Amino acid sequence: MTPQELRETVYKFQTSRIILTALELGIFTALGDKEKTSGEVSKTISTDLRATDRLMNSLCIIKLLLKKDGKFSNTSFSSQYLVQGNPDYISNLLHAVNLWDSWSNLTDVVRNGKPAGRTGSNRNDWLENFIEAMHYRALDQASEDISYLDLAGVQNVLDVGGGSAAFSMEFVKIKKEITATVFDLPEVIPLTQKYISNAGLSEKIRTIKGNYLFDDLGSGYDIIFLSAIVHSNSYEDNKKLIQKCANSLNQKGRLVIQDYAMNEERTSPPRGTFFAINMLVNTQGGDTFTQSEIYSWLTSAGLKELKSRETSHGATQITGRKL
Repeated sequence: MTPQELRETVYKFQTSRIILTALELGIFTALGDKEKTSGEVSKTISTDLRATDRLMNSLCIIKLLLKKDGKFSNTSFSSQYLVQGNPDYISNLLHAVNLWDSWSNLTDVVRNGKPAGRTGSNRNDWLENFIEAMHYRALDQASEDISYLDLAGVQNVLDVGGGSAAFSMEFVKIKKEITATVFDLPEVIPLTQKYISNAGLSEKIRTIKGNYLFDDLGSGYDIIFLSAIVHSNSYEDNKKLIQKCANSLNQKGRLVIQDYAMNEERTSPPRGTFFAINMLVNTQGGDTFTQSEIYSWLTSAGLKELKSRETSHGATQITGRKL
């Protein structure tokens, strides 16, 4: 890296912040398929006129807006992907606003080892944005991830921390004999139920409210599925959770973990190394763990036939069987 490349990298935050603010304010949606002045947009979204104009000018430089004769319009890209209500709207981007807030405290987090935390006033928006972001990601991954699994004889699936139920939806769609259960926090489950209802799958997917670290998971499951879960917990909490999952499995049932599995140096995969920082600023003890650490939890819980495979989206799928 050259000094010039370093400077360019450091100042990339400006572009990111401009886009996130435009999304928060709904500028692209306010424009829709029309040409409007910054004054018209400012009135629609209740913002300062001069500030809105300068922000929209900068969006033209980023090539997300067009400007002609004092009027702004969406580009074909922003019209397709950044206008709420359109089929291709990238609905997970607002979660990046949440991450911006927490990552801004990284220096203090590294100094004192404590996560940035969230205030009560933004908790509901944070949660809805987070679940939507996870839903958007999971919809893109679920078909591939579930296709890796042998579902012969599988009837009951537990989706731990299942959020929007995106993976549960794929399980019940791919095999009609499967019934899925989403286990998640009491404040998450009402959102889960909306996603399930909107998908028309209320008869096939049920929900359980609870904290997976403290509450009973139930029993009689052929597969227990944990996607993007273990990185939220400490090493010891994961060890306890995997033991609970093993206890809840039927004989010959399988536990499936999908997450970043780091090399022993914790420098690969690169996205996992960066995600460890995300866990530093957002959780009390979360981290990305090495494959050997994940295997140690499964072995400690008495699971056998441990296998792993890389997914196309950078995570590793690790399975163990109860024999």
